[in-house]
Amino acid sequence: MLSWHSLELVSCRRLQTLWAGYGYIYELTVRATNDEVATELRGIYGDKRPNPEKGEELFPLILKYIAPPRTNPGSEDEGHLRKLLSYGVEQYFYSSVAPLLEEDTAVSHCIATTLESDGKPSAEKLRGLTATIMTDLRPNFPIAGEKRSELNETQVYAALDWLSNFHRTSRRLLSENLQDYLRPPLEEAERRRNGDSSSKKLWLNGGYTYLATRRKEYDALAQDEDSEWSVLCKPINPGNQLIFEMAADYLTPRGREYETLIHGDVKSENLFTTKSGDKVAFYDFQYVGLGLGVCDLAKLFTCSVPLELLIEKGRKIPHELPMTAGEEKLLKYYYSKLTNDFKDAEGRKLEYDWDLFIRHWDTALVDWLRFQASWGFWGNTEWLEARVRYIVKDFVWRDWLRENLGLGR
Repeated sequence: MLSWHSLELVSCRRLQTLWAGYGYIYELTVRATNDEVATELRGIYGDKRPNPEKGEELFPLILKYIAPPRTNPGSEDEGHLRKLLSYGVEQYFYSSVAPLLEEDTAVSHCIATTLESDGKPSAEKLRGLTATIMTDLRPNFPIAGEKRSELNETQVYAALDWLSNFHRTSRRLLSENLQDYLRPPLEEAERRRNGDSSSKKLWLNGGYTYLATRRKEYDALAQDEDSEWSVLCKPINPGNQLIFEMAADYLTPRGREYETLIHGDVKSENLFTTKSGDKVAFYDFQYVGLGLGVCDLAKLFTCSVPLELLIEKGRKIPHELPMTAGEEKLLKYYYSKLTNDFKDAEGRKLEYDWDLFIRHWDTALVDWLRFQASWGFWGNTEWLEARVRYIVKDFVWRDWLRENLGLGR
């Protein structure tokens, strides 16, 4: 794969094993074999490449190699299918979406993928494999977010900068044909068994926590009498709707103008920052797909934002918590960046009212709590639970949700 792009391998080192043993991440050092490729890589790395003062044409790259465990065809469980499909999504993202993002949305540059192997030297050896070679973020973003359980304030705002840029600019790249996107894993696998391979791109529903792909966990939560949240899995009056299911239904992408691409797994472990922390670059795009940007924020706020940025330091979190000044400050920062030049694929400016944005935010928190309650809590869970207790008792929010699902008030 390197030879396709006038590169040759100098060294290779395994960095880590992927989740559940589905493959490996390797660190490569390569040499450019012609001036054109060397110039392109110099432009990406600047003076951050290894030994630039010696004039050596050495550059760091990353190889993501997928080697899933063997299974019997047709017997794969949902989790296995989700992982397999997600690696194809990530490969498509790096090869076809990332090059179209604005420069302020820092991501790795794709060098080569097995998607382009047809007609290339040794292509037959790559048949059936999923591998992506990309630039290494670490020379320009040397601080790994995974080294800390939460970000500092500067890094939080840098993450909001990145997310608002990504959500805003990727909105212009969306296909209006929802058939272009992957369905939930079991449904997608069935479609492919039936010969329908039309969906070859990104997830129809970004992320891995949405209800359609977490029914087993949800059903277990509904039966868990020890959980205070099982009540939201049961019908309420009037109308006998289920709050968790209404929230999930509303967040399901259906081509609305304020839907965009979301990262799908936003947390400190999936980003690098500059030394000063004023810029970040995200990676791990296995679950990128359609959604509301607030769904990315819900996980970020719960898992990576220091609690003192959400609620006054030293204040005891009440049982039910309305939006605090700290939370609102972060949301307004993101919102102002998102709505500045927010346009669709035709270049038309999109209007996204603040009040509607907050309704979406509340709904995303409810849905994110549904996943945590069924899977396991981590992060700022006391804050999250207090916020959701307040939201679900807000009859204005309930009426808005029913009305927007066509269920009446």
